[in-house]
Amino acid sequence: MGNSARTPDVAASADFEEVQATEQFKELRRRHRSFVFPMAVAFLLWYFAYVLLADYAVDFMSSKVWGNINVGLIMGLLQFVTTFAITGWYVSYSNRKLDPIAAEIRHGIEGHEFDKAGNRVGGATP
Repeated sequence: MGNSARTPDVAASADFEEVQATEQFKELRRRHRSFVFPMAVAFLLWYFAYVLLADYAVDFMSSKVWGNINVGLIMGLLQFVTTFAITGWYVSYSNRKLDPIAAEIRHGIEGHEFDKAGNRVGGATP
């Protein structure tokens, strides 16, 4: 039934605790958290401000801006805009700041060895 030769599962043989202890991984985690946590807090504040205004500042939210367009409708639509803007910003940030480090870590797991500081100490060259 086909080729019985199997390629070894590199990820299964990796010591993930050792990888997590490297300076590269710690830097990747720090960069990720430095973007995600503040952005999540900012968005949640913006979202809850909208909900609270809709509930407790009905006169303000129903203020007409143009025709039948009111402040509440504009703020509601801005929730979608900010969601897409944050997503685009994260993708850009990830491409520039996270993906290069993640690729280096992946190469290390796939056959290259690194010391605790994240420096290459052996294995094949990429």
